[in-house]
Amino acid sequence: MELPGFLYGFYERKLLRSLKQDQIPRHIGVMVDGNRRWARQFNAPTSQGHQAGADKIHEFLGWCQELGVKVVTLYMLSTDNMNRSGEELDLLMGIIANTMDRLDEDEDVSVHAMGAPELLPDYLAERLNKLTARTPVHEKIHVNVAVGYGGRREIVDAVRELLHDAAAKGRNMTDVADELSVDDISRFLYTRGQPDPDLVIRTSGEQRLSGFLMWQSAYSEFYFCEALWPAFRKVDFLRALRDYAGRQRRYGA
Repeated sequence: MELPGFLYGFYERKLLRSLKQDQIPRHIGVMVDGNRRWARQFNAPTSQGHQAGADKIHEFLGWCQELGVKVVTLYMLSTDNMNRSGEELDLLMGIIANTMDRLDEDEDVSVHAMGAPELLPDYLAERLNKLTARTPVHEKIHVNVAVGYGGRREIVDAVRELLHDAAAKGRNMTDVADELSVDDISRFLYTRGQPDPDLVIRTSGEQRLSGFLMWQSAYSEFYFCEALWPAFRKVDFLRALRDYAGRQRRYGA
């Protein structure tokens, strides 16, 4: 049952008061799922759902900045999504490019691209490279944009780069294999140098990772929300944070 707007406002303030700053995740991964289903609910074209999802991203990043979240990783386009129709992909790529332009306008946001740029149109790959190279004036939040991303591919790319690095240094491959550690592979992931996600949120009611941050999420907490991404509200986000705050993280212990 939908609550009146003023009750949502009251509930939102109540949730905010219940959260302590030391309970806010430092790094949140988000699987922005449900754009197409949202569009179908309104008999709207798929592109309208993708645009609504892009608009929600900017709104969501604003919430994160308000609450002091330092890193957000957005799963926007997987390698599997590249199998969609050419027409839908063209529209989606254009929307993602416009989203990157809007991020570029915020001097307090730093952006890092994650994925396979060779799978993307040149104009989108160039915009992602430009954003990654940019240094923000006063960084308030760091955003990883996973576009053309696959978790298995990331691990393969990390191992490949590790081996090339070892070969360039003249190391014996048997020694490399014998001495290989978890930290060695972590140093070559797309998110190298960043904290692993504390919380991973997936919208649309689906309860699977779909290859998202497979290595980095080994000890993450997961929150699955029924709301489709364009309909995801601040109240839904605060509920996820309240749920996270109430968990005891064990890190495998």
